[in-house]
Amino acid sequence: MSQYQAPIEDICFNLFDVWHLNDYWQQQSELQQQLDTDTAKAIVEEAAKICEQQIAPFSMLADHQGVTLQGTEVTVPAHYHAAYQSLCEGGWTGLSGDVAYGGMGMPKALSMMVDEMLCSADIAFSLYPGLTAGACVALLQHASEDIKSVYLPKLYSGEWSATMCLTESHAGTDLGIMRTTAKPQDDGSYKLNGSKIFITAGEHDLTSNIVHLVLAKLPDAPAGSRGISLFIVPKYLPANTNTNNGTVRNGVAVGSIEHKMGINGSATCVLNFDNAVGYLIGQPNRGLACMFTMMNYERLSMGSQGLGAAERAYQNALAYAKDRLQGRETEKDASKAEPIIVHADVRRMLLNIKAMNEAGRTFGTWVASLLDKAKYDNCQQSAAIANLLTPVTKAFMTDQGFSACVTAQQVFGGHGYIKEWGMEQLVRDARIAQIYEGTNGIQALDFMQRKVIADQGKVLSALLATIRSEINSHTFTHSTVLLTYITKVEQILALLLTQDSRSQNGNAYDFLNLVSYILYGYMWYKTSLALDGNKHSANFIAAKTETATYFYQRILPKADGYVAILQQSPTVMDNIAIDQF
Repeated sequence: MSQYQAPIEDICFNLFDVWHLNDYWQQQSELQQQLDTDTAKAIVEEAAKICEQQIAPFSMLADHQGVTLQGTEVTVPAHYHAAYQSLCEGGWTGLSGDVAYGGMGMPKALSMMVDEMLCSADIAFSLYPGLTAGACVALLQHASEDIKSVYLPKLYSGEWSATMCLTESHAGTDLGIMRTTAKPQDDGSYKLNGSKIFITAGEHDLTSNIVHLVLAKLPDAPAGSRGISLFIVPKYLPANTNTNNGTVRNGVAVGSIEHKMGINGSATCVLNFDNAVGYLIGQPNRGLACMFTMMNYERLSMGSQGLGAAERAYQNALAYAKDRLQGRETEKDASKAEPIIVHADVRRMLLNIKAMNEAGRTFGTWVASLLDKAKYDNCQQSAAIANLLTPVTKAFMTDQGFSACVTAQQVFGGHGYIKEWGMEQLVRDARIAQIYEGTNGIQALDFMQRKVIADQGKVLSALLATIRSEINSHTFTHSTVLLTYITKVEQILALLLTQDSRSQNGNAYDFLNLVSYILYGYMWYKTSLALDGNKHSANFIAAKTETATYFYQRILPKADGYVAILQQSPTVMDNIAIDQF
């Protein structure tokens, strides 16, 4: 059976020692009265208890039970109800919510740690509060005060949940060709008609109401993505003393549930809108920009999914490798077998996961802290860097998360393919994170065109220059290696800026990976600087130091392969005719 113990020590190390966020929080008037180091640690520890005790032990059961559809009602795994209620009672569903509407007002860097633990415990379960949190961000930024005052308190409390409805059967990434319509009514509302697919938590029995954020087109909307508007469409219309008591069912219903490769405890639905009453969020024909507020939040959560799955996979593979007796690497007695962790190839697999997981946690904390600084300080530089790194967080962290799960499964050998060990479920569950919220190929295109080429690489170049200056100001064992790779990235960037868009798109995925490996190298630099013998045990410091060395010697050189690829012309992929594939 798969086990999980929250990595509290490493989480606190990143929050307080690497990024010194406890000091930053105390500088913010919104946080200093309610959040100090002890309080933050207590929040992490209490979240860990729920994840370890109420969710993680039953994730395999949830995968087996899945969700069921009877008529128009969807039932989730039975134990989800108690676990969800614990989240609501503890305020976890509104952890980073605005205090003006009942949220706890905690920073993103702290809530992201809780996200990781929830994903380690059960990715499918994490999606129910996760989608709601993302919807709240969109509503907070774009909805009218009337809508915010009605919906946000219920969503933060967990009494209601939320979804986002984008995809249609014929329109995935190309949202501009969607067919869902919204017709204005005399009372200021709209009537929505159409169908959406792949709607996470689209229908379930965890909450008394489900609030859908729906993209649709007005009758006079411009063609393409410029003609998309955003609407809020509740399952039950909120109470109004003149019209209803909050129990009037809206014209939205589940058509079917998807039978998926993984995350079986998550209700992924087809939703049909039949004259459903909705209300406009933001400006007409500006819905995509409003929805991207939510999608960007969810893309950061995807990074947490990748890391969360990888962390649990690593813990179980490590325990198995220490316990499983097989072969003799150092033992001379032919009658005695040794634990497989002594074997060089097993150590290679475990160290690959460990080094990437720990760098990923440092990276995720960094991106979240940049979002906090953009929010609390209105820091445009932090916002620009966070915007640059959002597709990296989504694509690279989920790619690495899936790779870690497959590698950890490999440590188990044949047992990893058997359900009772839980490894095959982690592989299945982690796979979706590379696909939804924009496939990782789409993330690479976004990174290349919207984040790098659009400003001629200014934000990326400035970030690399800052990292170089920081490394030059401190003594660091691997400084020369990391500085060399930064120069290589700058040279590739200069080359990409001279290419046409087709070539840039062909290079996008490899360039994202190249930049990601160098940024993970920077994470190990930040980690090494934070090691302090007065705060940490000798074993903790030695483990971090040796893992950093492993990263620089055995993982970072992979970046050379991407450099070599990016130096070649990508036009070769267009030399093959379609009928030659």
